[in-house]
Amino acid sequence: SLSKLQLKTGDLDPRLFSRLRHLQKLDLSDNLLDKFPNSLALPDLRVLNCNNNKLEDVTALKQFPLLEELTYENNVHLTFNDDYKVIFLLENLRLLNGKDITKLANHVRRVSSRKLTSKVTAHWEKFFRDQLPEKHTAEQVRSIKEKFLESAQANIVYGPSSLSEFTRWRVKMIAEEFLSCSLGLQLNTDPEPEEEMEESEEEATESPREAAVDSQVAAFVSALQVTVKPSKRKRNNSKSGSGNKRSKSQANTKEEAEENVSAEPLHFLQCHSKGNSREDFKTQLWSGTFEPLLDSGAKKDPVVSSSRTVATCGGESVCLIDCETGMVLKKYKVAAEEFFSVAWTTLTMVNSESQRRSHNILAAAGRRGIVKLIHVASDFCYGEIKAHKKPIATVCFSPARETHLFTASYDKRIALWDIGIPDSDYNFKASQLLLLEAPSIPLRIALVPTCPEQYLLAGCESSCCAWNIKLDKEKKSRTFEAIFQFPDEDGEVTSSHRVDGLAFLNDDVVVSKSSKPGCIYLWSWTRTFDMTAKGCQRTVSAVILAELEWSSTDLSYLTLSTCPAKGYVFCGDEKGSVWMYHLSSYITAWSSPAKGKRSEKRIPPVQILKWPELRANGEQLAEILVNNVVADPTFSYLVVLTSVNITAIWKKS
Repeated sequence: SLSKLQLKTGDLDPRLFSRLRHLQKLDLSDNLLDKFPNSLALPDLRVLNCNNNKLEDVTALKQFPLLEELTYENNVHLTFNDDYKVIFLLENLRLLNGKDITKLANHVRRVSSRKLTSKVTAHWEKFFRDQLPEKHTAEQVRSIKEKFLESAQANIVYGPSSLSEFTRWRVKMIAEEFLSCSLGLQLNTDPEPEEEMEESEEEATESPREAAVDSQVAAFVSALQVTVKPSKRKRNNSKSGSGNKRSKSQANTKEEAEENVSAEPLHFLQCHSKGNSREDFKTQLWSGTFEPLLDSGAKKDPVVSSSRTVATCGGESVCLIDCETGMVLKKYKVAAEEFFSVAWTTLTMVNSESQRRSHNILAAAGRRGIVKLIHVASDFCYGEIKAHKKPIATVCFSPARETHLFTASYDKRIALWDIGIPDSDYNFKASQLLLLEAPSIPLRIALVPTCPEQYLLAGCESSCCAWNIKLDKEKKSRTFEAIFQFPDEDGEVTSSHRVDGLAFLNDDVVVSKSSKPGCIYLWSWTRTFDMTAKGCQRTVSAVILAELEWSSTDLSYLTLSTCPAKGYVFCGDEKGSVWMYHLSSYITAWSSPAKGKRSEKRIPPVQILKWPELRANGEQLAEILVNNVVADPTFSYLVVLTSVNITAIWKKS
């Protein structure tokens, strides 16, 4: 509480406030403040009282993106227009001057934004599109920008006249975004100091609004100037195991020896930069998943049910990328967020004319514990679910029920949500169906393909477990039914190990990666877990089918993925390389009536894709970790997500 201290704006020293990283409630009432400094840096502020001051502007409050309750009564210079501005800028705001603004916020952030965007676009098309020459100079850009902004603010009308100031403010913002994103015209054409330009850009790009989906942001991709010198490493030339004390002799079937997987580097994109900075090589990229095709039929054959569009996440943004062209189709940002995971589902929605249509919905979640629900085709984030109070490590939709979403959190819980189906006005109702208690933080989750409504596996910080998730049981909060044991470095079995990679290769074979020591096991679900057994919390030794030869690193969180339709496993390493394993022949042997014994030899990769030589500003990028690798179901494209803010796309020829 800093109330009644005669404080002026200059008394709010950013050097002091920047040390209050966990401050949640601040009372500045009954002072002499006329504005807020732009850099108070209170990232966790939730409640702010500014009653009885002399405030003249509220836009600086956008620096508090987690703010939920705000009061600024008896500031005589503030009007209804300021109320609307602050509702738009603060996406988490629930109470303003003691009133619940949830319904009003939906209109301000979504409905009015859509209508104003439509009006701005129409204004450009009608009056200005033909005024800009195909080959234009900087002076012509400056001139038409100024004329368009002035005309749009003067002529576009929406809502009551008492809110005309807010409307002009939003029209200017939307018009600037339209010029920058859709037409490629630079916003900062005035000769301002570099520092001020960066601040202005941050104001435009980090505004934490729901519908901030940028289209055609390919201009930011070109920031990385690269020289690509691919160096591929085939399995039979690999020496990767020579320095690994756990390495065994390589398997050598005729099929493997003749296999030659050809993949070429296609694109290297720097599209998750904070503030669109060309110098950002620190943002970590964590997750990617290919968009399903809407016309793939009821059976959803995985070979034909995905497109060449991939959703990737890292830092404050989610990007949709066309793998063939390298074009960033859309970009969605939330200030103060760090996205860790994305997942697709397809919902059948009813429009305003009572027509049923299938639409792809993208769920994105991360550090704030909030799931964002994005209707990609409409460029619209229509809602959010405050799923956990701690970060969400990963999310996934049930293949059996399109509205069922699992969220695994740092609070050591996995929640099952029914996200509902939004109506034509994007109203929806989400509800929690289950809460699974984990022994440690769940890092990766996978539903058992043969019974996705009955069992879920999770790789955790200290174990690998299975839960019964059948909804016909009365108990909504559950502990795990089984914890799995794996060999340790000394050959003994243990259930205490970090599992940072987990996926099914087919209906039965599980691929899991344990760090420290780094090893990848393939094991049988049906031979390990007896689904008919009764009772809870039993310890089970995994029936190991084989171990994959991999890097000797003990670094964690370099996760793996599978391409079940083609029988592939992918895993990146600490040097930017991708290890590829083709296991179709092994799968056949493991599924034979004889139930083949465990292979004593570690299975080597059929190929290691080496990281090419990339240069940024003349310097070669180093220390590249591959956090994740994903392939489309047909294995036409391979998307590599790194620790240096680069998305690499390889194409299989």
